[in-house]
Amino acid sequence: MTTTLTTVPYRRPGLRRLRLLGQGPLFTVSVAVLAVLVLVAVFAPLLAPYDPEALDLGASLVGTTGDHLLGTDQSGRDILSRLLHGARTGLLGPLLVVAVSTLLGTLLGVVAAWRGGWADALLSRAMDLVFSIPGLMLAILLVAVTGPGMTAPVIAMSVAYTPYVGRLVRGIARQEKARPYIEAYVVQGWSGWTVCVRHLLPNIAPTVFAQSAMNFGYALMDLAALSFLGFGVQPPAADWGAMINEGQGAVLQGAMLPALAPSVCIVLAVVAFGIVGEGLADRIARREKETP
Repeated sequence: MTTTLTTVPYRRPGLRRLRLLGQGPLFTVSVAVLAVLVLVAVFAPLLAPYDPEALDLGASLVGTTGDHLLGTDQSGRDILSRLLHGARTGLLGPLLVVAVSTLLGTLLGVVAAWRGGWADALLSRAMDLVFSIPGLMLAILLVAVTGPGMTAPVIAMSVAYTPYVGRLVRGIARQEKARPYIEAYVVQGWSGWTVCVRHLLPNIAPTVFAQSAMNFGYALMDLAALSFLGFGVQPPAADWGAMINEGQGAVLQGAMLPALAPSVCIVLAVVAFGIVGEGLADRIARREKETP
């Protein structure tokens, strides 16, 4: 008499089961804010009333008027138009950072957890080494070599954020690997690559997605700081961090909006991403407790 080992595909709470609008009003408002930011970034050329780089020295530091709802900066450029276009660089840079760091970190974390032994030790030490280097310092060093712009900061911050994702993925992947269903698939002759891609990765994806949402806010703040310091997006291109830098002189002249408006946008975006990430993480934690 022979017995056949069968397994039922094990699925922990996936992204489709995370009810985004069931986390309370603050979470819902944060999701709405992020949705508006994305729409603004996509349709900025259609929404902006003026060319964001058009100079009008005769309208320097004009306050809020019917023609300029948020006033103008020292060069007479419409602040609202620059804010709308600044959402593009403000979101595109962090998106690239999160995408690259999540991909690399997930790959390194899964390989370290699955292989174990010397591979785990080597990858863990490599991630610890990169983790010890401040991301902003790495970005400044790279900018010193390649010159200012978006490319160097995005590459540097992608490298700096990879260990955060890698260490998280390694931890949860090791826990997932110890579950009986993984052993059952291996006993049946499934390759490690197949088990990881078809079962392990989908089961850890919600946690990685929640961490990525929080990392997006941090990356946005870091890239804005680099632009503020002059290492990121360069004037006259519209960027929130660069706008704060340009608006410092206007503050001394009593005009607050050139620096205040982009600052508020950055704070709203960072807080919204943080709340969404925390909300997703809390939801996953509750699901974990409910799942036997």
